[in-house]
Amino acid sequence: MNCSIIIRTYNEERHIGRLIDGINSQLLPNHIHLEIIVIDSGSTDATLFIAKNMGAKILNISKNDFSFGRALNLGCQHATGKLLIFASAHVYPLYTHWLSNLITPFENEDVALVYGKQTGNHLTHFSEQQVFEKWFPKESNYDQKTPFCNNANCAIRKELWMKTNYNEYLTGLEDLDWAKRIQHEGFKIVYEAKAVIVHIHEETPIKIRNRYQREAIALHQIMPNVHVSFFNFIVLFLKSTIHDTIEAIKYEKLFSQFLNIISFRYMQFYGTYLGHKQNGQISQELKDRFYYPSVIKNKNNSPKFDLETPEDLIKYEKSE
Repeated sequence: MNCSIIIRTYNEERHIGRLIDGINSQLLPNHIHLEIIVIDSGSTDATLFIAKNMGAKILNISKNDFSFGRALNLGCQHATGKLLIFASAHVYPLYTHWLSNLITPFENEDVALVYGKQTGNHLTHFSEQQVFEKWFPKESNYDQKTPFCNNANCAIRKELWMKTNYNEYLTGLEDLDWAKRIQHEGFKIVYEAKAVIVHIHEETPIKIRNRYQREAIALHQIMPNVHVSFFNFIVLFLKSTIHDTIEAIKYEKLFSQFLNIISFRYMQFYGTYLGHKQNGQISQELKDRFYYPSVIKNKNNSPKFDLETPEDLIKYEKSE
C-alpha cells in the first residue's frame, strides 16, 4: 500500500532535511511504500535543492494562488497513496515508529483522520510548550468527539479527500474545517499520542500575533457562533499568563521565561481578538503578511543562488 507524505514549504532549508531524513528512517511493514511530495510556494533558499536530492517530488504553487487548503489539495491531487500524511516542514519525528503508529488506527474502516502528538524542543517558547501539552495530551483518544486536529502531524484517507476537498478560501484551520465536515458524515477522528513529532516554531512576537489572527479569522468562518470580545481577550491573557507563571516556578524558569510568557500570551490572544473583529474579504496585503511575513536574505542582502547542483550549494553556503 502506498502512503503519500505531503509537506508544504517556504524557505525551510534549516528543517526540511531533518524531516525527510526522519521519514526515510521510519520502520514500516514491507507492504507500506512511501512517496514524499513537497508543495513549495516560492522558496528562495536551499529548500528545494535539499528536498529534491533527498528523493522528494516537487510541486510548485505561486504566492498569489497560495492558501493552506489550496496547497494541500494540489498535493493530494498528485499523490498516489491510499493514505495521505501531512507534516509541517519544520517538524521531525522522535522515534522510528512515528508513521507506523500514525497509520495503524486506519485498520478501523470508520476512521477518517488520525493526528499525532506534538511537542517542542529547546527552541520552543515556554508558553507554546504549555499549548502543546494542553492540545496534545499523553493519552490517546480513538473516538474523539470534537473536530480538533492539526495538519502538522496528521493522516487522512484519500478516498474521502476525493469526495471532500480542503477549503481553499480559509486563512487557516483548514484541517479543523475538513474534520468537522467528515465527522458530520459519520466518520471517526483519532488522536494517537504515540505518533510523536517535535514542532519547531521560532516566531517573533509579530509572527505569533499573525498566526493566531489568521486562525481566528478562519475559526469565525467555520464556527460563526464563536466570538472573542475584548473582555475575553483580557481574561484569557491573564489566566494563561498566571498558569504559565506557576508552571515556570515549578521548573525553576520564572526569571528566564517571565517576559517571554507575557509576550507570547499577549500576542496569542491579541491576535485572536483581532481575528474575530475582522469582517469582509481579506486583502492581498493581509494575506501576504499572514503567509509570507518576512523575506529571507543572506548576510550581504544579495539574491539567493539558484541551487541546481552540489557546486551551487557550496557557493550558497559560502555566501552565508
